[in-house]
Amino acid sequence: MAMKMIHVERIEKAEEPLEFCVIVGEDQSETKHEVTMPESVYKRLTNGKVTPERCIQAAFQFLLDREPKESILSRFDVTVISKYFPGFERDLGKYLHP
Repeated sequence: MAMKMIHVERIEKAEEPLEFCVIVGEDQSETKHEVTMPESVYKRLTNGKVTPERCIQAAFQFLLDREPKESILSRFDVTVISKYFPGFERDLGKYLHP
């Protein structure tokens, strides 16, 4: 099984929501994603115990365990993950603190 690299970079801006550019690399290919996350969702998911970047990285690890990187939407808000995977918020802790 190929190793996946998840690079998360926060896009700095003043207003809500938090925005990130995520690059997922595997073998010789990569996908690029623009992801948003409301501050309130970040706090609910992490209790502020990890950085927003780490939360997004964990969310991508969760997704990659369930689908290939090419199936992940190129632009989305973290809240839509639960629509596709209802156990996302419950299981995210396993990815935040492996």
